[in-house]
Amino acid sequence: MNDVVYFNGPVQNGDFTLAERPCKAAGIRLAAALNALLGLAPVPHLWNTVTIAGDVRHRCAADRDTVGRQQREERTLAAKYAPGPPPAAGLLTDTDPQVTALAMTRVQALLADGTLAVQDLPVGLCARCGHMAGTGTAGDCRACGHATIRAARRALLVFDRTAHGPVLERDDFHASGARTPDHLLHIARNVPRLLVLSRTRAHGVDLAPLGLEGMVLDPRAGLHVAVLAAAGELGSVRPVMTVTENAAANVAAYGAPFRRHGAMRLRYALHGKIPYATAASGRLYEVHRAQEVRDLFTGWYLPLCAARERSGVSAARIPALLKFLRRAYLARPATPPGDLPTDLRHRVAAGDMRWVTDARALACALSDRENTTGPTGPTRGAP
Repeated sequence: MNDVVYFNGPVQNGDFTLAERPCKAAGIRLAAALNALLGLAPVPHLWNTVTIAGDVRHRCAADRDTVGRQQREERTLAAKYAPGPPPAAGLLTDTDPQVTALAMTRVQALLADGTLAVQDLPVGLCARCGHMAGTGTAGDCRACGHATIRAARRALLVFDRTAHGPVLERDDFHASGARTPDHLLHIARNVPRLLVLSRTRAHGVDLAPLGLEGMVLDPRAGLHVAVLAAAGELGSVRPVMTVTENAAANVAAYGAPFRRHGAMRLRYALHGKIPYATAASGRLYEVHRAQEVRDLFTGWYLPLCAARERSGVSAARIPALLKFLRRAYLARPATPPGDLPTDLRHRVAAGDMRWVTDARALACALSDRENTTGPTGPTRGAP
């Protein structure tokens, strides 16, 4: 049974491709790099398809009567990877059968033990389409654009966070040797007392079996279930979700009841954003005579640096990081000395990312990667 396995936090299936917006692949690339260093096989790429934007996109499509919502999501996901092939380990979305089945299992168990409840609460509903707009009445409907929101009451799936301890703690972060993200703990402590985990969507984990007609599981909870489902298929008991600090601030509280299933416990590996516009400059690689490590730098090393610099990789740091990688690449040994590979694996498994700026450890990682993938590694443009 695998212990630690890294998975990307499910990426929203919006109107973009990974070639156009490589920043969207940062978590995918980070998870792949860390798993490879642990000697693990590739894992599926995880995607979030339960979005209002997806509902609107499908409803407005000219072929909506001949192409179903699920099929549209699948087509959009396939286009993400063009012109390259899809990932070898496949894709997993937050509405795939194994995710839906696990989500309903978890929800029913949490209802049974009192962690979750179904309560009749006041909400704002769109007067035209019935989309739930929350307790306020201001603003147009996000689902159809109608201007009138009416006050109503309806049954909702809720989580009373005050009855079950902190929704986020230091131990929920997989990051040995890193500072505690106190700002995220503060944000989690100040979310509403009663968190609504059911949403009006045309696509998602259907909650009708619970008597919540026309509602699906909140996608912020569904993201966590997708990771647990992927981990369960691989036999991992310590799945780790790569996620930006901003994303963690938005989803952590809603995912709190869904971080555990049996022996499994999900944790977060934070990473910062990457200035890919700066890193893509051809002039950068000419000046530093580093063309041979260009793809290695953008597709492998920068995601690892983003896990070291969780507030984001500064554009001003790009030249120095490139030079550091090139020196380590040139110094990589054919066979790393002594216990260095074992020590590196221990640090990767513990979430200790300080090694990415340690020349000897980085050279060891490069040697390991080359022995695994060959001297060129993945092809240009691959996630």
